[in-house]
Amino acid sequence: MPRRLLERILPAPHALQDRWVVRLFGARIADPQLWTLHRRAVTYAFGAGLAICFVPLPVHLLLAVSAALIWRLNIPVTYGTTWILTNPFTAVPVYYMAYRVGAAILHTPRQHFRFVADWRWFRHGLLPVWQPFVVGCIACAVLFGLLGWLSLEMLWRWQVRSRYRTRRAPQSA
Repeated sequence: MPRRLLERILPAPHALQDRWVVRLFGARIADPQLWTLHRRAVTYAFGAGLAICFVPLPVHLLLAVSAALIWRLNIPVTYGTTWILTNPFTAVPVYYMAYRVGAAILHTPRQHFRFVADWRWFRHGLLPVWQPFVVGCIACAVLFGLLGWLSLEMLWRWQVRSRYRTRRAPQSA
């Protein structure tokens, strides 16, 4: 699969080990299993990273590293996938989509709201939209996590098969 591509894109293990989020986990972070580019570790890490993106709290990167340590997934893939989808430019559209999905699941009319970054809005403005938002975040996390894992798994296997066929073709001819 895109192992060569990932090797070019992903930072070296020591580069991520210097980040404060990763340093919280101590020596356990040096496990080579967490840094290798095996199919299982990478595809599951991609799905987990997509699922973590829909957690509506600002602890995505901490959750990404924790999940990678617990399930022995590839840390850079989990970390990178999480960062790509929940950065300051994409967080609002991602969470708005989750709200719309939750409103559709609960069959509630969409509320028009305007976000204002103050405590009064969190007390009064968030009240009518929190249920569809949480349901949408859970549904999107499960859906996108499974779809991300499955699509990358299929892409990886297809690429391995095609490389095997091209390698075997000249020998049989």
